[in-house]
Amino acid sequence: MRDTVGVRMNAKLKIAGYVAVGALAGVLATTQFQAIARSAAAPLPLEELQQLAAVFGMVKSDYVEPVDEKKLINDAIAGMVAGLDPHSQYFDKKALKEFREQTGGKFVGVGIEIGMEDGLVKVQSPIEGSPAFRAGIKSGDLITRIDDTPVKGLTMDQAVKRMRGEPNTKVQLTIFRKGENRTFPVTITREEIRIQSVAAKVVEPGYAWLRLRQFQDRTVDDFVRKLEEIYKQEPNLKGLVLDLRNDPGGLLDAAVAISAAFLPENVVVVSTNGQIADSKAVFKAAPEFYSRRGADPLKRLPAAVKSVPLVVLVNEGSASASEIVAGALQDHKRATIMGAQTFGKGSVQTVRPLSADTALKITTARYYTPAGKAIQAKGIVPDIWLDETAEGNVFAALRTREVDLDKHLSGSDEKKDAAREKAREEARQKLEEQLAKQKDLKPPPEFGSSEDFQLQQALNHLSKRPVVVSKTAVERKAEAGAVN
Repeated sequence: MRDTVGVRMNAKLKIAGYVAVGALAGVLATTQFQAIARSAAAPLPLEELQQLAAVFGMVKSDYVEPVDEKKLINDAIAGMVAGLDPHSQYFDKKALKEFREQTGGKFVGVGIEIGMEDGLVKVQSPIEGSPAFRAGIKSGDLITRIDDTPVKGLTMDQAVKRMRGEPNTKVQLTIFRKGENRTFPVTITREEIRIQSVAAKVVEPGYAWLRLRQFQDRTVDDFVRKLEEIYKQEPNLKGLVLDLRNDPGGLLDAAVAISAAFLPENVVVVSTNGQIADSKAVFKAAPEFYSRRGADPLKRLPAAVKSVPLVVLVNEGSASASEIVAGALQDHKRATIMGAQTFGKGSVQTVRPLSADTALKITTARYYTPAGKAIQAKGIVPDIWLDETAEGNVFAALRTREVDLDKHLSGSDEKKDAAREKAREEARQKLEEQLAKQKDLKPPPEFGSSEDFQLQQALNHLSKRPVVVSKTAVERKAEAGAVN
């Protein structure tokens, strides 16, 4: 789902909506899966556990109304883990199901990407081949009712939950189509929807754009298929833009595989280090580090992929697995990194089952680029800074990064950035002033579109045309010079 907002919301809510994609980045962990939970090696703190049991007993016996024991225990576990860092999490049955859907790239629903406009659900685009696509739902349609429930007053999450459900069940959507000025009902049968995590196209003769939205179970297979299609269309490809903007991360082995597609065999992609032995590891550009079923999924790729001129686009929303790929390609000088400093989530989470329906996602390691650089709370610094639009970075200062999250793991050279906080406040005030003067504030263009300013600069770089220098970078250098 993409998060947008309507043009007539109040200024603060409108700003928050536009920056939500950046704020959500990092929610996806760079994740590994372990089949067996590890037993604790250290002795248990008996006195503290007795105190916990005493509190549990008091709540059970003295609280104003009866409390469900299972809920109490689940809440205690969730609270314990939530106090560690923003990415560790206890999964109850529902949360574990949602997490598996997220990393698996599939869910049961109607098949639309949505945002919000004027309190209604706005269809950004129907997913090709989905029930909504076959029912004639179009981009720009507004959903006013879901079954008998008006959408006004629902959050986007509430609306999504009402549209999702069990396979082969029906949901009725009431659609308002602006262009035709009419409202009509559409009944759709829910199906399992597969999210396409990879998009690609030839954007001009000899040059292609390939976007990774998320690192999921099927990402590597989809990536290979899309590259094969590009090379069929352009056998003598002159340059490729790998777009990782707003990619919140996902599976570690997928990040290693995508990096390996462009790198020489057996070079280091990423290393991890943590408290336990299993967390101390080096991942290389070789099949044994990313293949799941024995066969190498990258074998089908044309040999030219290893040497095609490459630009990687990143921004404040590029997190976790995205940063592994960008860092590896940057350190090995395989690609030029363009855009903005990334999110800075340099930690790895491991999912360990607790029962058939519950699991623990816990931070087990920090990761490091091939050159040994820690990314935690810093991110990848681009080789060439780009503004997000020709007018500058309209929303960038407001986007949340790892360093802004409460309880985040500290970085190796982290320091309080007063200048960043000042810039955020100044940007907020500036946007509110702009909104007070005009009815509409144009959001950043859709990635991959003809209005995508950063993509155009990446193509300029690949084809040796002039690149428009980032105004923000120039201002930053000027300020540094004045201070020094």
